[in-house]
Amino acid sequence: MSAVAAAATPGAAPTEVTRTAVVWVPDWPVVAAATAAGHSPAVPVAVQDARGIVAVGPAARRAGVRRGMRRRHAQEACPGLVLLPVDDARDARGFEPVAAAAEEVVAGLEVARPGLLLLPAEGAARFHGSEDELVRLLVERVADATGHECRVGIADGVLAAVLAAREDRLVAPGRSADFLAPRPLRDLVHVAVTPERATALLELVDLWDRLGVRRVGDLTALDAHAVASRFGAEGVWAQRVGRGEDLRPPARRRPEADVE
Repeated sequence: MSAVAAAATPGAAPTEVTRTAVVWVPDWPVVAAATAAGHSPAVPVAVQDARGIVAVGPAARRAGVRRGMRRRHAQEACPGLVLLPVDDARDARGFEPVAAAAEEVVAGLEVARPGLLLLPAEGAARFHGSEDELVRLLVERVADATGHECRVGIADGVLAAVLAAREDRLVAPGRSADFLAPRPLRDLVHVAVTPERATALLELVDLWDRLGVRRVGDLTALDAHAVASRFGAEGVWAQRVGRGEDLRPPARRRPEADVE
């Protein structure tokens, strides 16, 4: 089970706060699809399934294409749009070189999903001299080895680290709760690893919104026992994640030799 999956498992007891680094390649399904099809970054590309657009590249986004659009509406917004199919195997295959490049900097990491890596940051930062140096090395190594640009964030806890990566930020130790407090509760979906979990979580977020609990800080300020009795294990989990707590550190993978 991935670290994100573990974080999304309600009811588990928290451990110590874990300093986590996240390597994130934005719009990875589009990057993987466009690379496999031989399209340049300037081409407007989106990835679709039977329901509509599920991922949008930068050029298509500038033209007005958005996730959730139906195919016809997306093509109306961007007549030159290239639509490519969802392919989970392709995404995972294409992301392996990124993981391998990051693993040259940090020994042992976890692929939470294609496009997103979780790394234990404390030991790696000590080895390389500082968290800033760790970030620099990760960005440079991924770019040199794969040609892909990535963003890196470091924080206490997986949710804070994922959001920090989206902003290229280092959140100081002990400040993840403050970093997360003003965030909308919908940001919790970033640590939901299945569509079913994301749907259930968004339903709970909608309930909280009707009750006036709209920010992560609103939720973490509530009495923990009251949250547990009213919202159950899912509410307890959300409070813990919002405080920058983790259920466990990233599960380090062990590279295996190629089988010939």
